[in-house]
Amino acid sequence: MNLISIPAFADNYIWLLHNDQQECIIVDPGESAPVLAELAARRLTLKAILLTHHHHDHVGGVAELLRHFDVPVYGPQETAAKGAGHVVGEGDRVNVLDMTFSVLALPGHTLGHIGFYSAPYLFCGDTVFSAGCGRLFEGTPKQMYKSFQKVKQLPPETLICAAHEYTLANLAFARSILPEDSTIAAYECEIKQLRAKNQASLPTKLRLEGKINLFLRCHDVDLQRKLDPLHTLHEEWRIFALLREKKDHF
Repeated sequence: MNLISIPAFADNYIWLLHNDQQECIIVDPGESAPVLAELAARRLTLKAILLTHHHHDHVGGVAELLRHFDVPVYGPQETAAKGAGHVVGEGDRVNVLDMTFSVLALPGHTLGHIGFYSAPYLFCGDTVFSAGCGRLFEGTPKQMYKSFQKVKQLPPETLICAAHEYTLANLAFARSILPEDSTIAAYECEIKQLRAKNQASLPTKLRLEGKINLFLRCHDVDLQRKLDPLHTLHEEWRIFALLREKKDHF
């Protein structure tokens, strides 16, 4: 399989996955024009659209794509009004391109947010970002923490296909919390060079995220001491909540 990130808007990525038969799926098409251009340039045939949640920058291009292609659209209940004719949720399977995607409920950013996983790919929308975490527009910190724990259980080589290029900003925040962490500092330098060449920082591997993403490190004693020096927060999800609150005001 071949994975391609299509830039959209200011910092979105629309994901395209295609096989050797020139058949493809599109994930979270916030706008149609860049998708149609990519399909034409690569002579690809669209077979399905996957949606992770209902926000416009993830579903805005669906209607126009359906005018060009008669394909199934899979998404959570909250995307039914946005073009998803096949509503899916936790435990469901989506079979497309000779692949089987497991549907994971990942509430937090929105209440009905889902992810699609077929090794090694995880299309996680606005849940996990490289070095970061999606904003909590509808869900609670505890819900998002549980979603992160679910992602954390996937194989280390899982490719995190997040929907936004937020990596540098997330690393700056992580470094502000743990300035002595040499792994975070080194990766920030690497990503600065990458972005200077206008290259994408995604996808990222879960193995790496376990080291640089503070939201996956709420068990880390050093992080807990930094955020909660008096040790008043006795549950990891509360550390997660405090971290998200600090990021909101960073």
